[in-house]
Amino acid sequence: MNIEAALRTAAEKLDEGGIPEPRREAASLLAFSLKTDRAFLIAHPEHELTADRSILYKSVVKRRSNCEPFQHIVGRQEFYGLDFLVTPDVLVPRPETELLVEIALHKLAQVDRVRFLEIGVGSGCISVSILHHLPDATSLAVDVSPGALEIALRNAETLGVASRLQLLESNVYERVPEEQFSAILSNPPYIPAADIGNLQPEVRDFDPHIALTDGGDGLAIIRMIIDGAAARLRANGLLLIEIGQGQVAAVRDLLSGGPWSDVQFAPDLQGIPRVAVARAR
Repeated sequence: MNIEAALRTAAEKLDEGGIPEPRREAASLLAFSLKTDRAFLIAHPEHELTADRSILYKSVVKRRSNCEPFQHIVGRQEFYGLDFLVTPDVLVPRPETELLVEIALHKLAQVDRVRFLEIGVGSGCISVSILHHLPDATSLAVDVSPGALEIALRNAETLGVASRLQLLESNVYERVPEEQFSAILSNPPYIPAADIGNLQPEVRDFDPHIALTDGGDGLAIIRMIIDGAAARLRANGLLLIEIGQGQVAAVRDLLSGGPWSDVQFAPDLQGIPRVAVARAR
């Protein structure tokens, strides 16, 4: 089977599986299977696949047609211009989370001796991206999942920031030492349990549920983070939390008065308030 025939057959299979843009997905999977790029596929439609490459390609196409995320199949995902290892142990990094990183970089660039805490490190995409762009910063990042901590460490090592990233197994602040941070960041599990069934199958069936939902209203972990944040922040320290659609009012109430000032909500590209930003008094 040559490239053109393989792409045609795969696109039909993916289309039957309800995968959007099946031809594009077929090409991306073939480029991965052949360890080449899409330019080669376009330039050499007559190229014959070897038997082992053909078997591999059919296997990955079948997996994708069953809605397994492309990122799990290839084991990679680009985030904030960097290439991250991803596995079923971690949430696949999302473009909307880049907004949190962008805001953090903008605000922390003006801070001396940056040391931040991330709650729920997952793949490490947030902490590693910030450390990559702030070469003098350091971070403590926690997660309840040993598998996630292992992936975060591997990404930190690959991207050259492991010496500045301390990783700790902890449920929110449970094992976090008493320390004052420049910022506390989190993309917590904020999806209400009642909404899990409505998610795309790539997310619902393959992302770790512990990274998606708290099993309740989606605000439990957010409450815990906010409740303990002020005591762990320096004066004027920052709190940045990614939130879900429809959660602005509840999160604003949690941040009203008390130790918080300059409370803002930054919208994503769809105009949905996505990142809650507050400053400790």
